Amino acid sequence: MMHKLTLNNVSKAFNGVPALNDVSITVLSGRTHALMGENGAGKSTLIKLLAGVINADSMSIFRDKEHIRITNTIDATSAGFRFIHQELNLVPEISIAENILLSKNLPTLFGIQIDWAKVYRKAELALEFLGATHINVKSQAGVLTSGDKMLVMIASAFVAEEESSPYLYVFDEPTAALTDQESEMLFSAMTKLKEKGAALLYVSHRIDEIMKVCDDISILRDGVLVKSTEIKNLKKAEIIKFMTGRELKDSYPPRTASMSSKKTISLRNIETDYLKGITFDLKAGEILGVTGLAGSGQSSLLKLLVGVGKALSGDATVLENSLAKSPHDAWSKGIAFIPRERRSEGLCLEMNVRENVVLSHLKSYGFHAKPKLEQSDVEMLAGQVKVKYNGSHQPVFELSGGNQQKVLFARALKGAPELLLLDEPTRGVDIGAKYEIYTLVRELSDNGCSIIISSSDLPEILGMCDRILILSDGRQTGLLEKCSLTSGDLLTNIYSSDLR
Repeated sequence: MMHKLTLNNVSKAFNGVPALNDVSITVLSGRTHALMGENGAGKSTLIKLLAGVINADSMSIFRDKEHIRITNTIDATSAGFRFIHQELNLVPEISIAENILLSKNLPTLFGIQIDWAKVYRKAELALEFLGATHINVKSQAGVLTSGDKMLVMIASAFVAEEESSPYLYVFDEPTAALTDQESEMLFSAMTKLKEKGAALLYVSHRIDEIMKVCDDISILRDGVLVKSTEIKNLKKAEIIKFMTGRELKDSYPPRTASMSSKKTISLRNIETDYLKGITFDLKAGEILGVTGLAGSGQSSLLKLLVGVGKALSGDATVLENSLAKSPHDAWSKGIAFIPRERRSEGLCLEMNVRENVVLSHLKSYGFHAKPKLEQSDVEMLAGQVKVKYNGSHQPVFELSGGNQQKVLFARALKGAPELLLLDEPTRGVDIGAKYEIYTLVRELSDNGCSIIISSSDLPEILGMCDRILILSDGRQTGLLEKCSLTSGDLLTNIYSSDLR
């Protein structure tokens, strides 16, 4: 029997600014319902209301004809709602099994002590349901790769519960940190959940993925529901138009200026604890893509260039200097870096927008702080990268993911960098904000800034980059001219490199 979860008249404002305005959505059991919209459209607010993390100004929820009241997280759990969030919030010092069962009642022996055998078995069964049998539940969570961390977080929602059967699963950008193979494992588990009669609410910025795995779709724009229908009724271009209010004809802005012959980077046989045989030159204004299977050394290469880690052998010239000795040294030499994990590696979430933007540039303001000058600079930069915020005093944790990413871009632009290092720059960013980021990157490139983009998004690599460096287990296995390469060609090179 099909059940339905109905959300009626959902409204929420922050400091008088509406985040959601009279939104009504119906989610059916046994189906996957996509929730789409640009960053700041209200998706995260809706999820937090369902989870009981924040309270609505108005909202009524019904499961069939039964009224459900949610005022806190306990209410949400009791209602059978489970949430898989995009941020990798694991406790690194405890075991994977403990992380999977973190908010649940642990099995005990005679009600006295924890039954660790049952704890481990429950965690293993949750991972088996997902197909992630390669993960050792007794290991510490801190040793996991980003992809495995996400699999563990997803598995925590699949723990068998004797007292109840979850009714609604909410997935918030679950594949952002997953490889294609790991994503397929998730999709398979989602199919099993639907077969059991669960309803799935699925948030993703990846339109191709949405069209592949979802049955229904609701699209938000500026806190208002603009479309709700079966996914088969919409084409990709129509989804984009509903999300943005405009048509995006070209996903990637074209190059408008030629590259200089000046070399900004020259690496020869660089070797670190993990990287081997790294050899390439980079010209002023060139965009180099770095890709490969997950964990092949993409982040390690970018971090080496920004002064994290050191080369054991080889020759390196970066902006007419040797390799930076520290991130402070790198930023002072005109190298800017945007890490892949913006919340844990890039931002101070409790600090405001102004403080986050100027964080790497305090020396440029002299010995004493100059709040008014800082605020003026930040407002100019925020306008340049199109941050949607309530002023430079607003704490960064209140911003949407895409706007948090733009804060990092504002910080990068503050120093007028000659070399910009981008690690998964559009992860968890909607299609409209992606295009704004691509436009910004292209403008920097056309003005002579050299850029290295590490990305698992192959269309992004092909659309933005002039050449593509392929890594496999830390070793450089290819350096390709983009020319007429397709995603299929690039995948073939990546997987053949992995087999060498």
